[in-house]
Amino acid sequence: MSEGLRVWWRSRTTRLIVALVFLFVMVPDTVLAAGEEASSVVPIDVVWIMMATMLVFGMQAGFALLEAGSARMKNAGHIAGKQVLSFALAAVVFWAFGYGIMFDEGNALFGTGGFFLTGFDPGNLTVELSFLFQLAFAAVSLAIVWGGFAERAKLSTYFIFGILYLIVIYPVIGHWIWGGGWLASEGKLDFAGSTVVHLTGAVAGFVATVLLGPRLGKFNKDGSPNVLPGHNQVYTVLGGVILWIGWFGFNAGSTLGVGDGFFAYVALTTMLAAASGAIAALVTAKMISGKADVPAMVNGVLSALVAITAGCAFVEPWAAVVIGVVAGSLTYWTALYFERKGIDDPIYGFHVHGLAGIWGTIAIGLFAAPGLVGETQLGLFYGGGFHQLWIQTLGVFVSGGYAALVSFIILIVLKALMGLRVSEEEEVTGLDVSEHGAYGYPEHLDPQFTSKTGETPSGIVQTSP
Repeated sequence: MSEGLRVWWRSRTTRLIVALVFLFVMVPDTVLAAGEEASSVVPIDVVWIMMATMLVFGMQAGFALLEAGSARMKNAGHIAGKQVLSFALAAVVFWAFGYGIMFDEGNALFGTGGFFLTGFDPGNLTVELSFLFQLAFAAVSLAIVWGGFAERAKLSTYFIFGILYLIVIYPVIGHWIWGGGWLASEGKLDFAGSTVVHLTGAVAGFVATVLLGPRLGKFNKDGSPNVLPGHNQVYTVLGGVILWIGWFGFNAGSTLGVGDGFFAYVALTTMLAAASGAIAALVTAKMISGKADVPAMVNGVLSALVAITAGCAFVEPWAAVVIGVVAGSLTYWTALYFERKGIDDPIYGFHVHGLAGIWGTIAIGLFAAPGLVGETQLGLFYGGGFHQLWIQTLGVFVSGGYAALVSFIILIVLKALMGLRVSEEEEVTGLDVSEHGAYGYPEHLDPQFTSKTGETPSGIVQTSP
């Protein structure tokens, strides 16, 4: 044995890794007991699902960087900190109510039991592992919602709406599709959540965007839009890359196992779609604006990932490329169109997660391939006719409509009782100070620091040109 190899083997870390691999790969299947009930669990599958859970949980860091980088400096601390609040709310509320409403047998519309994780038999998973995995998805959906609230909503609005979203919106739609509800009975396919996670969150956020109205200074008196650029494009790119990495836990992790190697196929379609979306978005931006827009490229990646999430296990690689190209291009020009119509969506959440989620869900009805779906679920291009295309379209409209209606009711009541938006003075000052008492960038914005260096505070006052 060479000296280098001998040193490597003596490392405690190396020995620990080898021991873990032996434990979870070489040890025969075992039975893990949970309470009085026992579930037959394959150890390596348990490790895989837990790894996937951590990857999806890590997407919260991606959202924090992406959204903070896309916002102005005076709101950066508020937007980043909101992700911590968002996940904390999700953990407690989904544990208490959401998971039961989503996965208890109940009826065709919603679960009626299983609150606080009681009374579940999750089959090949322990209920704790199943909950943690699904919690990570619920938290992503809630993070998507907040894009529509950005830079002008009260913190109290986030808090109350977040709780209600995790009880009466997200888990209800999740039950319809993933919990054995009526859409599942109809045969709707949504492998990892283009509809359940992304469309639901995007629609709720879009309703908030409309009710809150545009940010100060976004539009001129004649309705023409002004650019309110994000303060840190590097953060935006880093956030996008972290989300891209996390998506492998999102999609490939939804196989819930590694024994047959199918998780790698799902990872392949996911990667191809994302790469295609990046190229398509950049080319589209260049053709329309004459510039190779970097944030547009990042949004192209994300929109393609959203679109392939529904069908990553059901379509062939060439179709994944097509889905990604359409999503990446669609996101850019629809964002411009909505902006010209007076809609101020600061993070472009509805375009990236909503419209791309619609396209990806419906695309299954076109591209679902033999060997990946049943004979009755084949896509139109594989001789399956319009049956699956109709089911996918129905699921999109019903889920989106329900999310829009309930979100509107909740937000209009909150608007009447307490208001949704901070005051004009607070918005001009920035939510870092008005909601939290300190700037995320005090050395750039806080007068007590900038006065010592002779710098002029920037990014505080925003007025219409």
